[in-house]
Amino acid sequence: MSSDDHVLTLILINALGLVGIVVWHLQGRGRPTGRLSIQILFFSAMSLALYIGGIAPDRPDDFALQGFAALLFKSALILWWMHLAWTIIGLMHIYVRFSRKPREAHLILDMAIAIIYLGVALSVLGFVFGMPIATLVTTSGVVAVILGLALQNTLGDVFSGIALSLGRSYAIGDWVQLSDGTAGRVTETNWRSTNLLTATNNIVVLPNSMLAKQSLTSLSRPDETHQITFGIRFAAGHRPRMVEDVMRSVLEASTRIVKKPAPAVVLKAIDATAIEVELQFHVASLATGVSAKNEIIDLIHDQCEASGLSLAAPA
Repeated sequence: MSSDDHVLTLILINALGLVGIVVWHLQGRGRPTGRLSIQILFFSAMSLALYIGGIAPDRPDDFALQGFAALLFKSALILWWMHLAWTIIGLMHIYVRFSRKPREAHLILDMAIAIIYLGVALSVLGFVFGMPIATLVTTSGVVAVILGLALQNTLGDVFSGIALSLGRSYAIGDWVQLSDGTAGRVTETNWRSTNLLTATNNIVVLPNSMLAKQSLTSLSRPDETHQITFGIRFAAGHRPRMVEDVMRSVLEASTRIVKKPAPAVVLKAIDATAIEVELQFHVASLATGVSAKNEIIDLIHDQCEASGLSLAAPA
């Protein structure tokens, strides 16, 4: 192929690369499938043009071009490598979307994207500009060791976040409780931390490394129903069976607790001064626990007045 033909091929590749970028942006973020189709279409057209022109992206030394032709050659190869990276990343995004992976998968996806961009950057420096890749990799390794020592805590949070994502201990929207007593709904998880929205409407930011070291109880799995226990003391002069029947009527009258699993009345103990009773019931979610408990207390007051039950003094 003549030098003029090579120039025409390079102009075509540069035009395809630039037009592909413009059309890709015009698709908008709301059309990931359309964006991927554009990426594949233009990348395939650029690869076909390279093949017809006999140009190998990994062997730029096969052509000794000068001046404007050399500039076109380098820009064409840079655009091809960029479109290769974008096409791979687009396929990964589509895979995550259609396989319905959890939202936490974006941590692993971000790491994969970073590796792809690093590989493409090294390829461009090595194949397009002729820089020694082995020296660059060695230098990058030394720099990575220095940065790793300087950023131990941050890297610990990053890898802990990846481990938590792979383990799928929780998902966005789950209620969780930690061994230190912290409880809340998971609202966000990122490279460094996980955010919990507590029942008092506060955001608790937990570094991933700290979260990975604690035992975690999921309050949303297998479902969001949550058990609440409530203790009461009645005067010992009442008949225990009567106390049980009255408390059972309280649980049956409640509209803010779930009926399956069925609530229970447990007579825990009796002595000379009091009968200790424990009410066990479930609520639809931890967020409705306070309102359900308030309703139960109000119903206990009404039923005690109606049946003549009297409460015992605190132990």
